[in-house]
Amino acid sequence: MDQNPMPSLKLIDRTLYLNGNAEPIDLSPMEARLMATLLRYPNQTVSRATIMHEVWQTDYLEDTRTLDVHIRWLRRKVESNPSRPRRIITVRGVGYRLHI
Repeated sequence: MDQNPMPSLKLIDRTLYLNGNAEPIDLSPMEARLMATLLRYPNQTVSRATIMHEVWQTDYLEDTRTLDVHIRWLRRKVESNPSRPRRIITVRGVGYRLHI
């Protein structure tokens, strides 16, 4: 297993900077809100309810497919292999964890 530390993340407005990556990553407004929420809880599992409330200002949890889609889009931008994520981790039945 690769023990190399993850590059650090820095979010400024809608631009994400990965330490070690020369090119900044432009995020959509919703992706930026989602990343900002995950960054507030580094290395902690954030519940789907918390994310839905903080990013979409809703407590409605019957259909959280929107969240899954935005996580997938975000992974495409920040993961070297989005199908095997190492940074944005799914915690089954609970939510997501941003590994820093």
